[in-house]
Amino acid sequence: MHSRCFDKRNARYASEMTDLRSAGSLGERIQAARKARGMSARELAEAIDGIPTQSTIENIETGRKASVDVVQLLNIAMATRTPLSFFLAPLARPDGPLDLPGLSPQFDSLNVAEFESWITGAQDGSYRPASLEERNAISELQAFRDLRAQLSEVRRLEVALELQRDIPNGLDDSLVAANEDKLERARREVDRLRTFLRSAGWSIP
Repeated sequence: MHSRCFDKRNARYASEMTDLRSAGSLGERIQAARKARGMSARELAEAIDGIPTQSTIENIETGRKASVDVVQLLNIAMATRTPLSFFLAPLARPDGPLDLPGLSPQFDSLNVAEFESWITGAQDGSYRPASLEERNAISELQAFRDLRAQLSEVRRLEVALELQRDIPNGLDDSLVAANEDKLERARREVDRLRTFLRSAGWSIP
């Protein structure tokens, strides 16, 4: 019984998410995300302390308000647990044009997939940097992401080794040695990424 109910909820959520990905305007995508979370406009406004207000949310969703403040959009995205890219473009139409009002003509050459790659700074995405400075910035963003991942891996391995060494009867030495080797490689990668980012002018501790 519980499994069937859960499947129905998942099916409803998947349906709403499909609408979110293909909806033809920012307001429609916000509305689809809100409904997918089972929230009314009032509940969404309360979840984000009234920034934006319920009336503003309703105006955005119906298209009466064309532009949205960055902070307002971030608040809505966080409250609905929706990646920002889903609001900014109709991702179900990756080869289609952008539909955000007010964009400069410089965006005319980008389709949805290229725009999503540009907005997220994806290193291997559809967008191709137009300058050396832009390409370097994207590489630095990827290195920053990799550094955060490697630091998490270092912490994970340090905890794992500490637990392994505390086992009364001990573990197979080869298992401990394997994790020690992984930890050493992860630390070397952390050092390499830190060096790269510092050379690019980042203040990395």
